[in-house]
Amino acid sequence: MDIGPKGESRPRREPLQREPRMAAQRGLSWPRRQFFAVSPVACPYIPGRAERKLIVDLAGSGGTHFYDDLSRAGFRRSHRFAYRPACRGCASCVPVRIAVERFCHTRSTRRVRNTNQGLRGGLVAARATAEQYRLFAAYQGARHGDGDMASMRYGDYRAMVEDTPVRTAIAEFRDGCGDLVAAALIDLLDDGISAVYSFYDPHQARRSLGIWSVLWLVEECRRRGQPFLYLGYWIAESPKMAYKDRFPALERLGAGGWTEFEGPSPQPSPRKRGEGVPNEIPLPRASGPPGASVLGPAAGRISDAPREGPASAGG
Repeated sequence: MDIGPKGESRPRREPLQREPRMAAQRGLSWPRRQFFAVSPVACPYIPGRAERKLIVDLAGSGGTHFYDDLSRAGFRRSHRFAYRPACRGCASCVPVRIAVERFCHTRSTRRVRNTNQGLRGGLVAARATAEQYRLFAAYQGARHGDGDMASMRYGDYRAMVEDTPVRTAIAEFRDGCGDLVAAALIDLLDDGISAVYSFYDPHQARRSLGIWSVLWLVEECRRRGQPFLYLGYWIAESPKMAYKDRFPALERLGAGGWTEFEGPSPQPSPRKRGEGVPNEIPLPRASGPPGASVLGPAAGRISDAPREGPASAGG
């Protein structure tokens, strides 16, 4: 059983192994939803560039399973919205995930694992606590003091955690004294886990707690028998986002579907995986945001949204 949106248990749903068109023929059609392209704002990752998002509201009937499929198409979640970059003239945000079955520790990840072998991890319901917020605030102040999230009050943090229409949980990591040293807000998908946002004690930098959180989530996917850990976007030009290419068994989403990560990844040889992603998933292009054909007829239509868009809780 999985932890549901309000802490309730839900039976695990098997990954969808077909395109939305086929799903509709099998009686698994989604209600039509409207996609919005928000107004451009300054890019938080690459100076001098503008960021524009394609968003859709997940609230309502079928939102949880719709989000499962959107995750395979490179979307992320913030509050009740799913979003994907749709920046004109830029395709730097590359969706990445770890293929759990192929994951093998490197010397670096093994060192992080051994350093933190005294930590105890576990999943709790998506309920904000004062203890979590103190850790979150300390992390933001030390690591991202110039960012928008550094000014978040407890109410803002609580909304980030609890304003979710999907299966959401928090992974907490505690030391031998029971003190909370790291946490990760995650979404539980039908084919794995999506790491929404993680934070940790900034005074314990030598422990590489952010890397440790990812390693623990890989093992949690294995315990659940699920194949993928979604890490959001890899951005080569952004030091905050480029670290993701250090993980073994990394995959990236391109026009031809999910393939093994090319470049600095420890396992760079390309090989396609056909686990139900549409054959061609267009990336943002100079001509504008991708059309509703990204997910076939179930995707709905695209409109321009008001200037206010969902705040990103991390890539």
